[in-house]
Amino acid sequence: MPTGWAVDTEVVKMSEYVKVELPKALKEMTSEIVEKSKKGKIKAGLNEVTKAVERGTAKIIIVAEDVSPAELVMHLPVLCNEKGITCSYIATRKELGEKAGLRMATSAIAIIESPVENDIKDLGAKIEELKK
Repeated sequence: MPTGWAVDTEVVKMSEYVKVELPKALKEMTSEIVEKSKKGKIKAGLNEVTKAVERGTAKIIIVAEDVSPAELVMHLPVLCNEKGITCSYIATRKELGEKAGLRMATSAIAIIESPVENDIKDLGAKIEELKK
């Protein structure tokens, strides 16, 4: 079995673009924010998310951890860091699409407007703390 994999647990091997490994509680918080933001304004897909980050309109972006090839999304965490936008992660593209209320899987979403903006700021602060 390759190094970095576990048998009875979640996937342990982190993707190259995941800058911070989130604890389970923060992953659940991210999922809840995405679900509650369905009624807000969300951009989905790599091009739209990249534009939202570059324009500074995104409050937070969420990237799926199972994107292949990884090069498709590697620029997003770096770009978010430059623009001061929180970047969080969800385990799969399918889960991200479902939580966002989309009909299909997606690699990334940007939340532009949300009824839970205080929760987004709180999550951002906790992720920044993990980076230290």
